[in-house]
Amino acid sequence: MSKEAGKKAAADAAISYIKPGEILGVGTGSTVNMFIDAIVPLRDRIPGAVSSSEASTERLQGHGFKVLDLNEVESIGVYIDGADESDAGLNLIKGGGAALTREKIIAAVAETFVCIADESKIVDVLGNFPLPVEVIPMARNYVARELRALGGDPVWREDCVTDNGNHILDVKGLQITDPKGLETAINGIVGVVTNGLFAERGADVLILGRGDGSVKNLGRDR
Repeated sequence: MSKEAGKKAAADAAISYIKPGEILGVGTGSTVNMFIDAIVPLRDRIPGAVSSSEASTERLQGHGFKVLDLNEVESIGVYIDGADESDAGLNLIKGGGAALTREKIIAAVAETFVCIADESKIVDVLGNFPLPVEVIPMARNYVARELRALGGDPVWREDCVTDNGNHILDVKGLQITDPKGLETAINGIVGVVTNGLFAERGADVLILGRGDGSVKNLGRDR
């Protein structure tokens, strides 16, 4: 069985975390796309969704969901999103789809953050997947120098402009043994909007889908 089967298993399992009548937070990526498609039959139970990207907004609206600006809502019951890597402590690397800033904002608002991924995304130490850092364009080279001083090898994702109009540096060569400390250090660099470490606000639940269609849940119970 394939990774795609694992993604679908995780996406389907996340449906049980939806709270009828509450605003739903929706992330970005291929696994989230499967989740969006899977919840179409529940559309009447979801009064609205807050989306982390233009791509997810278009998909949700295409299925008839009402998409709200975050400023229009006071709370989000659950936020469903994917990850590029996770460790056993549910610290994440996100941002392969360049939506990390909006994802981090929605995760901060949500009562429960449910991360969905195929089982290949769980690692012993974060950093094999390059860490995305969203930067103000004029600060890109300065931030890159500061990231090298932290031990990373930043590469400009030249074909990418975020939904916020910014650039992405993908930082290679990191072995992230202190996710919270590195998240704080990078966010302290002038010109950084945010970085793709979700450690200060990691996932509450990680659903790992396996190729045989089964899932493994890590994190706290509902």
